Amino acid sequence: MRTLTEHIFFETSQRRELINITARVADFVAKSRVQEGFCLVSAMHITAGIWVNDEEPGIKADLMELLERLAPVGDYRHHRTGEDNGDAHLKRTLLGHQATLPVTKGRLDLGPWEQIFYAEFDGRRRKRVVLKIIGE
Repeated sequence: MRTLTEHIFFETSQRRELINITARVADFVAKSRVQEGFCLVSAMHITAGIWVNDEEPGIKADLMELLERLAPVGDYRHHRTGEDNGDAHLKRTLLGHQATLPVTKGRLDLGPWEQIFYAEFDGRRRKRVVLKIIGE
């Protein structure tokens, strides 16, 4: 059984954005030399999530609009702590904070259009994702 853990870091330039991290995750899988197993991709911020979908501008805009309708910018009890990002916490809850992806024959086993995105809802600073792989 092989395991490997690594963190990837990047700067977000906007408060809300989707960052395609597929190539970085694929590089990590190759580095691990795991042939058959699973790769966990987890956002390490309580206002961010992981989303697997198409690299297509329309669906990305639709996702952000959907999340804004479900958890709009506004006044939340969380703001009593001095924060202003209650909506970001809820958007992360709706989207989910991680994905477990299959590894087959040493590669991510994604569908033909699937890409991996870091979904940021309270950005403009350094961010981190943990990658963890287990398999043989």
